[in-house]
Amino acid sequence: MMRSTMLAAAASISLGACTSMTDERPMTASTTTASNAEATQTATALIPRQALFGNPTKAGGQISPDGKWLSWMAPWNGTLNVFVAPASDPTAERRMTSIADRPPAGYFWAPDGKSILYVRDKGGDENFLLYGVDLASGTEKVLTPFEKTRIQLLGASTIQKDKVLIGVNNRDPRYHDVYLLDLNTGKTSLVLQNDSYAGFMADNTLALRMATRPNAEGGTDFFPIRNSKVAEEPLESTTLDDALTTNPAGYTTDGKTLYWIDSRGRDTAALYSQDVATGERTLIAQSDKADLGDTLRDPVSGEVLAFSTNYLRNEWTALDPATKASFDILQSKLKGDWGVQDSTEDGTKWIVWNDPLTAPSSTYLFDRASGTLTKFYTTRPELEGAPLQPMYAREIRSRDGLVLPSYLTLPPGSDSDADGVPDNPVPLVMLVHGGPWSRDEYGFNSYHQWLANRGYAVMSVNFRSSTGFGKAFLNAGNLKWRTAMQDDLADALDWAIENGVTTRDKAAIMGGSYGGYAVLANLAFYPDRFACGVDIVGPSNLETLLKTIPPYWAPIVRQFHDRMGNPNTEEGLALLKEASPLYAADQIKKPLLIGQGANDPRVNKAESDQIVGAMQKAGIPVTYVLFPDEGHGFREPANNIAFNAVAENFLAPCLGGRAEPIGGTVNASSAEIVAGGEYVKGLGGGSGG
Repeated sequence: MMRSTMLAAAASISLGACTSMTDERPMTASTTTASNAEATQTATALIPRQALFGNPTKAGGQISPDGKWLSWMAPWNGTLNVFVAPASDPTAERRMTSIADRPPAGYFWAPDGKSILYVRDKGGDENFLLYGVDLASGTEKVLTPFEKTRIQLLGASTIQKDKVLIGVNNRDPRYHDVYLLDLNTGKTSLVLQNDSYAGFMADNTLALRMATRPNAEGGTDFFPIRNSKVAEEPLESTTLDDALTTNPAGYTTDGKTLYWIDSRGRDTAALYSQDVATGERTLIAQSDKADLGDTLRDPVSGEVLAFSTNYLRNEWTALDPATKASFDILQSKLKGDWGVQDSTEDGTKWIVWNDPLTAPSSTYLFDRASGTLTKFYTTRPELEGAPLQPMYAREIRSRDGLVLPSYLTLPPGSDSDADGVPDNPVPLVMLVHGGPWSRDEYGFNSYHQWLANRGYAVMSVNFRSSTGFGKAFLNAGNLKWRTAMQDDLADALDWAIENGVTTRDKAAIMGGSYGGYAVLANLAFYPDRFACGVDIVGPSNLETLLKTIPPYWAPIVRQFHDRMGNPNTEEGLALLKEASPLYAADQIKKPLLIGQGANDPRVNKAESDQIVGAMQKAGIPVTYVLFPDEGHGFREPANNIAFNAVAENFLAPCLGGRAEPIGGTVNASSAEIVAGGEYVKGLGGGSGG
């Protein structure tokens, strides 16, 4: 059973959400303020971009399997690195890594507690390699020293603690072969050569038990594995309807029970246990509004101790008295949302995160036996006392009757009675999530806080195709990228106007990845809907997008074809072209800002290049910022801050909000101003770096 989740180590059925490590000190700065801005908003201190989007003071807290060590990530020479300290003396910290450029995408303790492992790519190419640092000696080494290879972590064990199962695609970039990696020697042993499967699941002995592969119905076949040989016939299957809402969720440590998150025969995905010997299934938990989310597992037995569902807010339910008692203590001591992010191997100590929403998040060490909760760190202490705003969950009805779970944040001083509606309409930024098979959720959101602080209402809408709300909601977006999925955003905007949140002439749209596509689609296909748009790594041509997806997505490309349009059929190709903003670029008439990473393996640089070229050919202004050392989104804090500096100074004249001046942020980054620098105050032409 895995102790920790490995960030970004495996491909998902999604263009991605293009996020970065952001969160959390008030500062007065020169501003651009519209004549209609409220005096209270104008007087509110600007939260500096550095406080929200710079490196956190500490993040990613974990505890070693034996509970003797604490670990976290913190900046060293401007880059996040991994630190450790004895749990008995957290002040005696020691830096374990010496990473000078791109920070790890995630790290975790080796099962034996003798080393720390992390994954990292180069310049955003998403070819993640696995690294290890010996706890005793501090020796750091690459455990998978391959070129143009993306490593997947497939299994760890409480029995073979010095080994892990990994997937390696250096033989064929489309498929990950399975290897057993000895963490002490670095030696790898081939377990299974893979020529067709999309994924694998192992048990606690590190024996492979299941392989997955897409099928002709647009779903997934689940094949049993015995003695490293995959059966010819699947044991379980799904169709397209259940493909993204049904998956095995791991074995108990004795290998006798397999858990499933499963939507077959129902709408929302429920939690089931299955007797491996007999195949008998037992329903454990369900919700009629949301899919089953996370589970908390017993680190010894692997049994599910608690589960979560996330409709408008994430809610945890304990399944046994001891876990419930621990949850009750945490609920009584913590304000806002919280969750368990790590545990010792005996389950007696937890690392717990806490998000108060209007204060910076904190992390605690929780001793379950004594009920003692000890502060570990505050992620962004510079945000203590900052004018952070509450988030309101809203249910918005689409034109065809779907309920769109949405989130709204208002500018400081705009809502005197705190009812979630401003006293007078304010400018609005619709922030569209990526994926699109992903979701927005309740909680601290650095982009919501940043934009609200600048004088805007910020709305995030879970449009059809968003995950977590049942398969009918998810599948309602199939083949409707240009139409119904954009209609949902329009309906949410109409709701905001009708309810006095904003006015039609003061609404902008902003998003990354699929959210960037939504920006381009709305400005090109519905040019009067929004006043301006900010696109971050959004595809402009769905046909070329599908031609250039990473090779390791080959086993799952059928999902894209079934949900977007199949370029191998006349009808599908026509649908993709019809939904591609590139072909309507000459219809764009509102200001557009585009940000792109040059090394993006999901949405290639050409996606931004070609729509910028088309707009320039048509004589339409556009501002284009390129980062040569980034991929799908901007992970380097200097780059993220630079783009957001450009973005807020782009939005201010369009919507009438405030802006912290660009200053030297662009020159401190790698940004290249490819086009349109003259359209943003303080930017001009040329490049940074």
